[in-house]
Order: sequence, then structure tokens, then C-alpha cells
Amino acid sequence: MEMISGWGRIPAPGRQTLSEDLERATEGAVLCRGLGRSYGDSAIPPASSPEVVTTVLADRILSFDLETGYLRAEAGVSIEQLNRRLLPHGVFVPVTPGTQFVTLGGAVAADVHGKNHHVKGCFGDHVRSLKMRIADGRLVNAEPDGENQDLFWATVGGMGVTGHILEVEVAMRHIPSPWITTESTRVNDIDGYIDELKDGAARFPYTFGWIDCLSRGKNLGRGTLLAGDWADPAVAPKHYPKPKQRITMPFELPTWVLGRASVQAFNFANYWRHLPRKMHGIQHWETFFYPLDMVREWNRMYGKRGFTQYQCVLPDSVGRGAARRVLEMLTERGGASFLCVIKDCGPENRGLLSFPMKGVSIALDIAVRDDTQALVDALNEKVIDEGGRIYLAKDQFTRREHFEEMEKRRLPAFIEARAKWDPKRRIRSAQSVRLLGDR
Repeated sequence: MEMISGWGRIPAPGRQTLSEDLERATEGAVLCRGLGRSYGDSAIPPASSPEVVTTVLADRILSFDLETGYLRAEAGVSIEQLNRRLLPHGVFVPVTPGTQFVTLGGAVAADVHGKNHHVKGCFGDHVRSLKMRIADGRLVNAEPDGENQDLFWATVGGMGVTGHILEVEVAMRHIPSPWITTESTRVNDIDGYIDELKDGAARFPYTFGWIDCLSRGKNLGRGTLLAGDWADPAVAPKHYPKPKQRITMPFELPTWVLGRASVQAFNFANYWRHLPRKMHGIQHWETFFYPLDMVREWNRMYGKRGFTQYQCVLPDSVGRGAARRVLEMLTERGGASFLCVIKDCGPENRGLLSFPMKGVSIALDIAVRDDTQALVDALNEKVIDEGGRIYLAKDQFTRREHFEEMEKRRLPAFIEARAKWDPKRRIRSAQSVRLLGDR
């Protein structure tokens, strides 16, 4: 049996079928998969039906109206392809995650969000219609406020188990220049960081930042906040930005390289390289949106056992102290995260399982160790206590009982919609088996 994995590089049995003709390839298929950038097992087929249809050859742009920005394309088109073709014409995706190597189908299934969620919401908020193959074999259209809208909002954020996405129509956005004007701020601790994050979100459409999640006491959560917007042509460089050069991580790093001591040293150096408290500048759009894309196969740095990303959102309603409490628990358990990113989230949308809610998102990259399951369990229990939830596109370790507790308000509606469109659970994933009990 072949092995496949998510971006976390935790292998599982599976075979991939590639086809330019998604309509044909999805007949009777159990699951679709794009570029494999979901970190966990959401794009891994169940062990009982280990074949997955990979959509990347179905990558045609079917129509595009430059005036309105309306674009229709096959599900295998990537954000990187759209950026390469449309950015020179002053057009960009309305919402982008931290990598451009994501397909349109995957962006819908995960209802990806980005640095501008507080002003533009999730990707699904800009989708005008979907063409889908549902479990009984029919081809149907689904729209947010029209035809089959219950299927639409179950699919947006539904992680691919409500039907196969074949085509996506989305409203792109016009931008004034291909450069980003930025403001970066060095912050002393997590409480100050949350204050700066909220201040930046009131002034800029894009905000995010890195924090040191290992330092304790008065330095807990110190870090750097970055805010930005598309630069006005009057201040932007006149030339079009050249494509960024990429390098490749050539091998897996030994396990000890990302231990607590090395992560602490990295965090210390990263914090103090930002000597002025506040800095302003102009950045290349790829540097701002996709810094990790500059290193191909960067996931190799976590070693042979792979890694997981734990991403949660903590509601504003519990106060800014929630982030501090989560980080205190993480440091007490020795969770050495090489990368910890915090973003501001706006109100939740109509997606039945879409991730964001009005609050603060925390994302941690965690190398897989013997105690990883116990660490995720502890994080989940803390997030449940704070009224938060996790991002399914990053998860591979959450237990079903924790997921059900987090989603007790929304999960019944999702289960009802899925039962309507797929009563026999013909479309499923390793993740849906784990979290929903599919067989």
C-alpha cells in the first residue's frame, strides 16, 4: 500500500488518483484532495477506502471579468496560479492563508482565513457559487443565498465531506499596487501584544504577528506585531516586484535541533533583532503574505516523526487574559513551539463548521513527540474552558469528545445537513472517521 500524508508529514495508507476530468474522476469517489497543505488527516482517505482523487490537474480558469473581479475556475486551480496570472493586472484573492500553494477547492473546504479576517471574513464569504458532485452522483450547484444554500454553508468549512467541489466562482478584489506598506511593533508581553493587535486591526486591514511562547513571567508572549495594507501608487516602487527566489530544505533535521533550548535561542534572537519599538516600510507582497513559501518543503525541519499545528480561537467575550492562560499552560508543560502566530478574528460567518469567531487566534507548530497527544489533550481542555474551538485544517490529534464539546452549539446542524446530502456517509476522510465516527 502506498503512503500519503498531510503537511505535517505523518504518513497513512492511501492511493492518489490524478485526472484532468473531475466530473469523471469523482464518480463514486470517497474523498478529494488538493495540494496536501492541510496539516493533519482531513485530506487523507479512510483506511476502509484508501483511494483519494487529487484535483491539481483540473486547474483551468473558466471565466474572468476584469471589471467585476468575478472569476470561475476548476477546483484544482491554486492561489499561486491566480497570483501569478492576475496580480500584474491589479487583482488579488480577497482572502489568503499563509501559503499560496492551496487550491480553490481546498480554500472552500477549509474556509481559509487570513491576516484580514477582521475586515474581510473568510474565503467562503466571497464565493458566489459552487459546482459539486454529491454523494448520490448528481451534479448540483450551491449558492450562499440561493440554490441549495444549506449545502453551500455545510461545504464552506466542512472539510470536504459534504460533496466533491468541482468548480468555484469567487469575487476577486482590485488592489492599487503590488506592494505592501507595513508597520511593525516590538511588544513586551502577551497583554501588551493583544492591545497592540486590537489597535492595529482598527487601523490596518492586515494584522498578524509572532510571539515567544516559551519565555515566562513578565516576558511571556513578547513578540513582534506586523500590520499592513496595499501601498498607494504614490508611495510604492514604480517597478513590478520580481518573483522571490525559493530554496529547498534538502533533508530532515535531527529531532534534537528543535528542542526547547534551540527554540528559546531562536525566539530570543528573533525578538531582539527588532531593536526600534516601531518600524515602517514597504514590502514585497510575497514576503508579507507568504514568508514560509520561500522555503520549499520547510516541513522537513521537524524531523522524521513530523509535526502538527495546533490552532485555536479564543473569544473576545472571555477577555484578553485567555491568551495568557493558554500560554501559561503551554509553557508549564514544556511545549516548545518554533512558530507561534497570533491573529485577530472578526465575527463568525454562516459556515456550519467554519473556524473563526470574534476573538484571537493562536497557532502553534509542535514537533511530534511521545507526549504530543497528551499536550493536545491539555490544550483542548483549556480551549474548551475558555469557550474556544480548533481549526480542523490543522488538526490530527483532537479526540472526538473534545471536538463535540467545542462544537456542541453548531455540530447538530452540520450533522443534519450532511445526513440530508449524504445519508450513507459515502464521502468521508480519516478526520471524519476520527471526529464524527464515520465508518
